[in-house]
Amino acid sequence: MALKATIFKARLQIADMDRHYYGEHSLTLARHPSETDERMMLRVLAYARHAHEDLAFGRGVSTDDEPDLWIRNLSGEIELWIQLGQPDEREIRRACGRARQVVLYTYSGQGARVWWEQLGRKLASLGNLSVYDIPPESMAVLGQLAGRGMDLNITIQDGAIWLANAETALEVNVEARQEAVPSRM
Repeated sequence: MALKATIFKARLQIADMDRHYYGEHSLTLARHPSETDERMMLRVLAYARHAHEDLAFGRGVSTDDEPDLWIRNLSGEIELWIQLGQPDEREIRRACGRARQVVLYTYSGQGARVWWEQLGRKLASLGNLSVYDIPPESMAVLGQLAGRGMDLNITIQDGAIWLANAETALEVNVEARQEAVPSRM
């Protein structure tokens, strides 16, 4: 019998001073059995960094043709494609061809550095691609915030990200490896 996803509920209070976005979001997250708390919380962080009324989660880690998060417009075109991990070059190019803007978050420390050294120059020509790395220390602290019912305050200012719940407040570091020219949505 296949293992089922574990359901998590999160209430996010987002204050993104960089984008002048302020909002409250109630999320239901399904964590696939193969997904860690850290990766699930990175999905929450990515949601907060790109919060928008049309931002939605994809079908999950077992689906190859959908991102982890995305924004689709009323005609079905993909405005924003957000993916976590270290996809191969073909996958990234396909996403950049399908979406107006693609954001990739890597998070596996040395493995992500090696991946970037191999692909960074090849991906530099993709003008709609942004690549960010989350260091292992920040991933570890993200995992500490995971809980079946989460109430998180997220503040973003001058590129810095702070997450807080009733017991803990922490800063998450994000390193930009490549940034696309921002598109207007």
